[in-house]
Amino acid sequence: MGLMWKALFISAAFLFFHEADAAAAAAAEHHRSNGSSPSAAAVTRKLAAAAGCNIFQGKWVYDSSYPLYDYSTCPFIDDEFNCLKYKRPDRNYLKYRWQPFSCNLPSFNGVSFLEKYRGKKIMFVGDSLSLNIWQSLSCMIHSWVPNARTSLIKRQGLAELTFLDYGVKLLLYRTPYLVDIENQKVGRVLKLDSIQNGNSWLGMDMLIFNTWHWWTHTGSSQPWDYMEEGGKLYKDMNRLVAYYKGLNTWARWVNRNVDPSKTKVFFQGISPTHYEGKDWNEGSKSCKSESEPYFGIKYPAGNPLSGVVVNKVLSRIKKPVYLLDITLLSQYRKDAHPIYYGLHNGLDCSHWCLPGLPDTWNLLLYTALFT
Repeated sequence: MGLMWKALFISAAFLFFHEADAAAAAAAEHHRSNGSSPSAAAVTRKLAAAAGCNIFQGKWVYDSSYPLYDYSTCPFIDDEFNCLKYKRPDRNYLKYRWQPFSCNLPSFNGVSFLEKYRGKKIMFVGDSLSLNIWQSLSCMIHSWVPNARTSLIKRQGLAELTFLDYGVKLLLYRTPYLVDIENQKVGRVLKLDSIQNGNSWLGMDMLIFNTWHWWTHTGSSQPWDYMEEGGKLYKDMNRLVAYYKGLNTWARWVNRNVDPSKTKVFFQGISPTHYEGKDWNEGSKSCKSESEPYFGIKYPAGNPLSGVVVNKVLSRIKKPVYLLDITLLSQYRKDAHPIYYGLHNGLDCSHWCLPGLPDTWNLLLYTALFT
């Protein structure tokens, strides 16, 4: 992380906790130093109880039966995640299974999933990390019914995979911020208090949301020219503050539009990056040279401030939203990123190989749904 972003994050931390009362901030800091926060505990309580333990606290263990599917037989993996297709030479990263400390996760069964959600619509909403987990689930199910009839339709911003024999639709709605970006006379405007996108999410039986990755983008990779809130334009804003405002807009949408008896809502926690080895106490490295997980109990970089924002927003939401608290277990997986060889040369310490880590995210989702 560059010096500019360090300064921004430190400033954001001050602004964020100034908004909260001092006691809550002190409690949050105490719990973060021990690997969680009060908000995280609150929003994962139902999910942990359903699983019989905290399924997000555990360790990675070597399992020779992994991975859960063969990359060469899954037709849904994009090249950007297809590490073996592009000749990643090491394969140990495929062999790690998540083991919670106080229980065992159920084995994934794609037929059971299809039967349970026969005729249902499941939508992943977010950025390219949502694409990562959507493709993973598609492959996991496909490996159980390789001869099943499927239909895949892609149009701008939306993809729909249907397992035709079951009527199960897996949809992906691409929106990096959840809130709207609008073309205006002044340019492209990120509207922190507008979420017209949400009209496309109505009528789903399950929604899995995710956003954070794009909130840190600057320069040519930033897809907006101004931010807007309350009719006022801002050339820029502390990104964690903006993220907090945008997530609160999303939370209001959930409160107004979700009927819990018809729609189950998940929020996919912060997916970490591994560009800087200092995060795991190896300052000269990045994900490129990594071939095994971090095996310590406490990850040196600690809980990201973006995760604190998520926890705070979810702790105040009125409708039931289940946090897939993937952050810590994903922080351990410095070895699981796409490192391209052959036709692709580059470094991607943000996304994840398939097969790989997102399969575990889906196994945790499966655990929440079936226990």
